[in-house]
Amino acid sequence: MTRNKKIAAGVVGTLVLLIVILVIVIATFDWNRLKPTINEKVSDAIGRQFAINGDLSVRWARDADTTGWRGWIPWPHVTANDITVANTDWGKAPQFASLQRGEFSLSPLPLLAHRVVIRHVQLTKPSADLQRLADGRANWDFKMKEDEDDKPSSWVIDLNEIAFDTGRVAFVDETLKADLEVAIDPLGKPIPFAELAGEAAANDARAISKADLRDYVFGWAVKGKYNAQSLSGDGKIGGMLALRESDVPFPLQANVKVGDTRGSVVGTFTDPMHLGKLDVKLKLSGASMADLFPLIGVALPDTPPYSTDGRLVAEISRPEGGHFEYRGFNGKVGESDIHGEISFDKITPRPKLAGRLTSNLLRLEDLGPLVGVQSGGAKKPDDSATKQPANKALPVQEFRTERWADMDADVTLAAKRIVHSAKLPISDLDVHAVLDAGKLTLDPLNFGMAGGTMRSTIALDGSKTPMQGRVKIGARKLQLKQLFADAKTMEKSLGEMNGDAAITGTGNSVATLLGTSNGEVKLLINDGVISQSLMEIAGLNVGNYVVSKLFGDDEVNINCAASDIAIKNGLATPNMFVFDTENAIINVTGETNFKTEAMDLDITPKSKGFRIFSLRSPLYVRGTFKDPKPGVHVGPLAARAAGMVALGVIAAPAAGLLALIAPSAGEDDSKCSAMLRQMQGAPQAPAPKGR
Repeated sequence: MTRNKKIAAGVVGTLVLLIVILVIVIATFDWNRLKPTINEKVSDAIGRQFAINGDLSVRWARDADTTGWRGWIPWPHVTANDITVANTDWGKAPQFASLQRGEFSLSPLPLLAHRVVIRHVQLTKPSADLQRLADGRANWDFKMKEDEDDKPSSWVIDLNEIAFDTGRVAFVDETLKADLEVAIDPLGKPIPFAELAGEAAANDARAISKADLRDYVFGWAVKGKYNAQSLSGDGKIGGMLALRESDVPFPLQANVKVGDTRGSVVGTFTDPMHLGKLDVKLKLSGASMADLFPLIGVALPDTPPYSTDGRLVAEISRPEGGHFEYRGFNGKVGESDIHGEISFDKITPRPKLAGRLTSNLLRLEDLGPLVGVQSGGAKKPDDSATKQPANKALPVQEFRTERWADMDADVTLAAKRIVHSAKLPISDLDVHAVLDAGKLTLDPLNFGMAGGTMRSTIALDGSKTPMQGRVKIGARKLQLKQLFADAKTMEKSLGEMNGDAAITGTGNSVATLLGTSNGEVKLLINDGVISQSLMEIAGLNVGNYVVSKLFGDDEVNINCAASDIAIKNGLATPNMFVFDTENAIINVTGETNFKTEAMDLDITPKSKGFRIFSLRSPLYVRGTFKDPKPGVHVGPLAARAAGMVALGVIAAPAAGLLALIAPSAGEDDSKCSAMLRQMQGAPQAPAPKGR
């Protein structure tokens, strides 16, 4: 053998020997010796104590999925037992995270190119305790050590798969008043997205993402408290690594119960690690919509039980604020149905709710809370101060104006039929509600009633204490036979009602608003009929008494009833309140106090003929709205009543009421028109004499 060959053989033999020695050393090396170094380096990097407390071992084996010559290169399979990450010094739990065992395989060749390729990670009983304090400090915020030159690392981690048997996550958040524990388990066999969400939803998700959908891989269950309410739920999610794919929708399915509120979602979450886009089918139900306020931050009124389902599409992390759309939803509130689309923008200075809603049937009982009246189906407030006193007729329940400043709103609602009672059908509701900086405006608030129309605007300024209110109402062509459909005497009536009201007031309930009100009410009724039975149908016990005293059991035709009532500081005083019947002209004078609900009214008839002598007896109504006390004056009227005059006394109010005149069907003019024109131009008549 030549010298060169001997040298070459010696070099090769030495290299082979070194490789054999290296393999033997690596195979027999006690990797636990590196634990202190690894623990120190990781702890230094994350600013938190990291420890591999159990055995650390490395097993070398070929990777079955690698083909070609690379398949002959053994991979290190690393196993570490009892891994812990320390909590913050203020953390409640002893550890932030723990892991009974972690296993992974590492491809050696990519390390030469600064790539860490991990084919598979297997975790055994991972556990984490997440906590956030009221001041915003969170134990999942790590103080990562930065490079001195502030350059990004040249190393890249390529992680293919994470699997675990069971996992646990505890979550305590003082800002959300949450104390939850989540258990996560693998499903065993992945469930296709379309199997739970439906093929239509799967096609929509594919069209948006232009990518294949991930399957459901893990099941989860949660229990605890959220915002001081009990919470429980379960559902399914995709694989852990799918969370990193920002352009591929992550599958999500959940059924959750918080207090009396139930919700279910199924759909996708795109880029969930950065709170990207949400597209799910959403179903909600509960005892009252007001219960949603602590959950979603949207101020909604107390309502009867509700349910709704639709499609929720959201962009949660937009720079200007999250945007949510609830599309094509169908729902019920009490016995009312509601449909449409709403959107919610979490923007500054206040979030905003907008929507376009329709309904086929609305019950005013279900909508009572919207106008400050306790609904029979809504949850009763616990505060006894808001309960309706037995001696009060006007609603005292207060508007919850403290929530009005939390958000803005712009919502329209069109309803075909509104049910107040079976005897008084209401239709064609058209309302536009705007809430801006605590100011609520309903303009218009229009609907059809009794063959006519009610047109109104309501403005409530909840930004002021007490609240300021303004109401304008116009009633046109309300048909008397439809207003009193149960009264046989009205079946052939051609009469109608017209009126206007403009009232302002301050206060946080209907009672206090009227108790401080100022304004006027004008009303005309022509071609009607009055009788005891009609008063009974209308539920007017005092009216029944008055009619009985004036007319007995007879039915009397009303040519015209006209009223012009001025309201000042809650005290209503008629400028004119006249009934022109076929037998007599009846004047109503006095005052009504909305603040105390006291009445002090005199009813003075003037007979049109000597044949009805009893009509010369004046009547009175005293007492309160809840306890009225009618009676007959036994002697001459007081100066106020005795000084009353007949038709010619009130020219100015009569002129104002002429604007309400609308001719009855088939007539060129109404009887009210003739009476008011006579009032406007007639000389003052002498006062009637007492008996």
